[in-house]
Amino acid sequence: MIPLSVLDLAPVCEGSSPRQAFGNMLDLAQHAERWGYRRYWLAEHHNMPGIASAATSVLIGHVAGGTSTIRVGAGGIMLPNHSPLQVAEQFGTLASLYPGRIDLGLGRAPGTDHATARALRRYFDSADQFPQDVTELLHYFAPAQPGQSVQAVPGAGVDVPVWLLGSSLFSARLSAAMGLPFAFASHFAPDSMDEALALYRRDFKPSEHLSQPYAILALNVVASESEAESRRLFTTQQQSFVNLRRGRPGQIPPPVEDIEAFWEPHEKSGVERALACTVLGDPAQVGEGLQAFAQRHRPDEMLLTANIFDHTARLRSFELAMQAWQASHA
Repeated sequence: MIPLSVLDLAPVCEGSSPRQAFGNMLDLAQHAERWGYRRYWLAEHHNMPGIASAATSVLIGHVAGGTSTIRVGAGGIMLPNHSPLQVAEQFGTLASLYPGRIDLGLGRAPGTDHATARALRRYFDSADQFPQDVTELLHYFAPAQPGQSVQAVPGAGVDVPVWLLGSSLFSARLSAAMGLPFAFASHFAPDSMDEALALYRRDFKPSEHLSQPYAILALNVVASESEAESRRLFTTQQQSFVNLRRGRPGQIPPPVEDIEAFWEPHEKSGVERALACTVLGDPAQVGEGLQAFAQRHRPDEMLLTANIFDHTARLRSFELAMQAWQASHA
């Protein structure tokens, strides 16, 4: 059975606060661990009122400290925002505190708007150096050599699996060339998914990190007792996408009864294309949808995300999704 994992953005819902989002985040991680999810990833975003996962490594420590077996990591750290040494130190620290449980996914996008990217990077102004930065970061995780002038302490010699994340062919090529595991952001940018996956598997070169290709695909999953309710819950994510594209990102909105009254036709078309990798419905529909996705694309793992306004409904969605997945393999 293909493993299922969770991607969380620590959503801040309207009328809520980051503090409450962090409580919900840990609660979901603890439930996900009990339900059998393999890993729990948090994604770096900045200057977005509805996403509280800006200090990603801090939150990974919080989740890892409140769980015991589930892998916890970054999906991902936007490497151009940081120096490779600092990332190595942070994740070397996390992996020393929680050995065998920490993942480091790396992206080359800023995870924010241009003005905020400039504020984050200060003296760095492009992501063109991403391959060199990944190489430098991997070097810091290798055992320190005699005479090595700069070491990650902790970090050197610490086991931190490094993943490359992407929504285009660039990271597929790079992860294949470097022999690293690969995760594709098909939950919001599915257009190049099949081509990226095929390229990664075709060109993969075994390395000291990985002997054969390993690819994760992300998708949106909204499960409830009925298709109608799942479609209503999904309007939260649809509204969030429209608001972002209108240049008005805000806190996560509650669902609406009639999404057609909310968006314009061109907005609907854009959102439906971006969120094409979505499975929703009652448990039977979700089980069938997950099976169809897995059979068509053959990922090694599936990373589920769900931007649901009500925390209880969000918990229930992840629970039903896992139950449906397990039932489809019984």
